[in-house]
Amino acid sequence: MSSVPNHWYLERIGSRGNRPAFFWDGGSIAYDQLYVAAQEWMKQLDRRDISAGDVVVVQGDHSPSSFALMLALAIKKTIVVPLTKLPKAVLDARCAMADANWLIINPDKGKSDITRLAVGSRHTLLDELAGKGQAGLILFSSGSSGIPKTCLLNLDQLLETTRTEKKSFVTLAFLLFDHIGGINTMINILGQGGTIVVPTDRSIVTTGSLIENHRISLLPTSPTFLKMLLMSDVASKYDLSSLELITYGTEVMPETTLKALQAAFPNIRLKQTYGLSEIGIVPTRSKSAGSLWVEIGGKGIEYQVRDDILWLRASTAMIGYLNAPSPFDGDGWLNTGDRVEVDGSYLRILGRDSELINIGGEKVHPTEVENVLLDAPNIVDVTVNARPSPIMGSVLMATVSLVKQEDSRNLRARLGQYCRERLEPHKVPMMFKIANTPLHSERFKKTREPHP
Repeated sequence: MSSVPNHWYLERIGSRGNRPAFFWDGGSIAYDQLYVAAQEWMKQLDRRDISAGDVVVVQGDHSPSSFALMLALAIKKTIVVPLTKLPKAVLDARCAMADANWLIINPDKGKSDITRLAVGSRHTLLDELAGKGQAGLILFSSGSSGIPKTCLLNLDQLLETTRTEKKSFVTLAFLLFDHIGGINTMINILGQGGTIVVPTDRSIVTTGSLIENHRISLLPTSPTFLKMLLMSDVASKYDLSSLELITYGTEVMPETTLKALQAAFPNIRLKQTYGLSEIGIVPTRSKSAGSLWVEIGGKGIEYQVRDDILWLRASTAMIGYLNAPSPFDGDGWLNTGDRVEVDGSYLRILGRDSELINIGGEKVHPTEVENVLLDAPNIVDVTVNARPSPIMGSVLMATVSLVKQEDSRNLRARLGQYCRERLEPHKVPMMFKIANTPLHSERFKKTREPHP
């Protein structure tokens, strides 16, 4: 059996002593315990003959054991595939898409099930990474066809981004275990000696309670969740005074929501983040606390704007897709698909170019209309989609969630007039519908139906 190898990130974990690393499952885990757990996982991986270059699926969640396992796998130079709980058919499909050799289930509760998987052909990118003696990370990015793209990243490079010591935070693990934002949160917060607080669920009540009880200082979340937080008046029910920073990403922030947040939490810094599975998390600097204009870039990150679309080149960019052609051009630039406005060195991200709707030859982005409707009385949330029209090709339909019930006929008349007073004629929805289900996914990201 091989000895436990040294690794700078693991040694940093061990140097933190009895400082709390995780609050999880009703208790706390210190850094020295996390250090021991990673070493124990490395010994167990040795016993099972899991070695460098193997592709290992870890089905778990944010927890001390899952993180210790991922760190052990990184140190052993395997390729890690983090997944949340999935139906068996979906799990099997993801394992096949990743060319996985191993599946580890339930590492969180100390009753892990380790299974060797039968692998047929193996993608050449996996062999190339293994040949360089580097650890890998596979994430699944949503694709326009509904089939997720299998992104292969260099995990050693992601760990390296945390080598420079920065301010540490007590952070809520809001973004999920299989998301680039969730992985980035764990790697960075623990690399800087901070503390991860793992929620039992991601409800408003649980979030407010955890912020109060654990004096959480950083909340990374989505604009949709922040809108719900404002509507709940959580600040009057829980002590949120420990919060220093709220970061928001994964979707476009409505300007009305940002202004309401700034008014509700004047002492909390609000920061827009930007990231993609294909690139990683990109450093951002807001023009001001209440501004949606940001500067992006930093060490190893470059950007260009071509025909109003953002292109990125980054040292942390993925190696490639395992199930699709490379999205990078010959010089390593990635078309993000995000439409932007430019003001000097600042950008304003408007949303996915693919979501543009053609209304009689005029282009409309749904977020512009949604931002107007979010300011209307009695509206909690809204999504705007296209509906076929024999005359216009497409017309807009707005689906709204209400604060309190309202007669649908009066609602349509009221919102139609509200939009006509604030929008160009082709941007005014022709149809309004009251939602009877949430307008967001379980990841608190706005869901829009694909337009024709």
